[in-house]
Amino acid sequence: MSYQQLARDIISGVGGRANIISVMHCATRLRFKLKDLTLAESERLKTHPGIIMVVVSGGQFQVVIGNHVHDVYKEICLQNGSGEDAVPVAKAEKSGNLFNRLIDIISAIFTPFLGVMAGSGILKGLLALCVACGWLTTDSGTYQIWYVASDALFYFFPLVLGYTAGKKFGGSPFLTMAIGGALTHPLMIQAFQSSTQPDAVLVGFLGIPVTFLNYSSSVIPIIFAAWISCWLEKQCGKVLPAVIKNFFTPLICLMITVPLTFLLIGPAATWLSQGLAYGYQAIYLFAPWLAGLVIGGIWQVCVIFGLHWGLVPLMMNNLAVLGHDTLVPLILPAVMGQVGASLGVMLRTRDPQLKVLAGSGATAGVFGITEPAVYGVTLPNRRPFIFGCVGGALGGAVSGLSSASVYSFGLASIFSLAQFIPPAGMDISVWGAALGTLLALLVGCILTLIAGLPTIETATVAGVASSANAAASWLPTAVENDDTLFAPLSGKLLALEKVADTTFASGLLGAGAAIIPHDNYVLAPFHGEVASLFATRHAIGLLSHSGIELLIHVGIDTVKLNGQHFTAHVKPGDTIQPGDLLLEFDRQAIKNAGFDLTTPVIISNSEDYAAVVTLASGELIHPGAPFLGVQRNTKESV
Repeated sequence: MSYQQLARDIISGVGGRANIISVMHCATRLRFKLKDLTLAESERLKTHPGIIMVVVSGGQFQVVIGNHVHDVYKEICLQNGSGEDAVPVAKAEKSGNLFNRLIDIISAIFTPFLGVMAGSGILKGLLALCVACGWLTTDSGTYQIWYVASDALFYFFPLVLGYTAGKKFGGSPFLTMAIGGALTHPLMIQAFQSSTQPDAVLVGFLGIPVTFLNYSSSVIPIIFAAWISCWLEKQCGKVLPAVIKNFFTPLICLMITVPLTFLLIGPAATWLSQGLAYGYQAIYLFAPWLAGLVIGGIWQVCVIFGLHWGLVPLMMNNLAVLGHDTLVPLILPAVMGQVGASLGVMLRTRDPQLKVLAGSGATAGVFGITEPAVYGVTLPNRRPFIFGCVGGALGGAVSGLSSASVYSFGLASIFSLAQFIPPAGMDISVWGAALGTLLALLVGCILTLIAGLPTIETATVAGVASSANAAASWLPTAVENDDTLFAPLSGKLLALEKVADTTFASGLLGAGAAIIPHDNYVLAPFHGEVASLFATRHAIGLLSHSGIELLIHVGIDTVKLNGQHFTAHVKPGDTIQPGDLLLEFDRQAIKNAGFDLTTPVIISNSEDYAAVVTLASGELIHPGAPFLGVQRNTKESV
């Protein structure tokens, strides 16, 4: 699939190339840093068929694309000359409040390797499952090779974080990666192990005693060290002559930052890490079920605004300090709650397009990607999203009660259940997490099935029922007289020449009349079939059994909405009978968008008849009332 046009539209929608400071992507969304947020056209981008949602949060302009975001990202980088190698300018780091800047820093540092990190965590979980089931032993070569594959990223975390932090802080990423390498160097690991022995000899740097710590898998120390190094690098760039700057700057940064890290930054950051981990653990142990109830209930709300990034370092820090994390087991029910709600929509809805969208959203959600389900299905319909959050809260409470933990990092997905298995093997905590996950899915699904779509589906059922009753009263007339068309909408009758569009008013497209709708439904006016359906769902073409070609065009210039606020309940080729629901639209939303809702109803092949007459009388008309009639040519009648 070519994403060139989508990339061009996104670049234009964010204010053009000149307005882009930097762009990156996570699992489903593009994350822009813009010079001026007011230049971005959020509403225009939201209506684009290739875009799920637009969110402005954490100082970022986020465009939710879906699972193919990486392909769109590459095309944007190709067209914009930016991407992974684009270094954010210093001004961007100082913009926004402290919280937004923190979220921006965290997402920029952790996003680039999120997929690799999730894959590594899943592999660790699968290995734990294989050991628990007796399929592998920890001393086998197969286990050991797969284990180092799953553990390498986490063991050498300071190198990876050094690279991404260096890019974010505007310095040389290879320089900060070298500092991360120093933290995990074998000599330093050996010094740490020696320092734990009873007869350890105190080691110092220039006479200053050094506290050796194990920095492998650590998170916070290298981030602080990278910030210091990047600041020092900028200062060197200001004072050193150009002829020596390229090699003296790294020399000075390494000579100062690495010892400073071992002497001060590392121990201080490690104590901070331990404080965060033990502080969280104390809160969690006070009321695990309450922690699960809160996290499971609000997690998806945080995801919508991108605020979940603030908890990602805490999860990694828990794994590094405690060896396990209790946050992910509380998050998994929140994910599965939305999966259940999306399944409920899929099972309940009569709209084929929404059914497919809900099914694909639920499938992506099972693997930890909830944006398609949330933005495309549950959030637009409101109640399913709320029911998904309710399911997540209840499931999170159950997981919290079971004291479930995860022993490797990864996205909260169906694979997380394998990561819940402790090194000692299966226990009650694993079954508790599985029960909480299943409960969240079932609650979200069942509540959505019962009362999840009141604003659309209940109204649709009522509309179909009322139209069916109306159809029953005039169906014999429709059968007896194939030259009569019945009103497809309820509303105010308007002569075609009074329509505020010269193409329709002139009769160029055919003769007919117009209706200013009073409700949200377009019903079938005769027996026949669906001849055509516009991709934007604002207009539909019908063909009666007697040969009448009818065009129903909801609103004037509504093609510009690109299908937003319109739902089709039929497809080309479908057989229809009077009273069948064809289209559904959000009348108030279309009016709020500034569009004229006058709906021309045109007989496209008017030239085939002697005359087209309006049968309706009075100012108002209702579905099932005689609306238009055709008079056939005399020769044809005979």
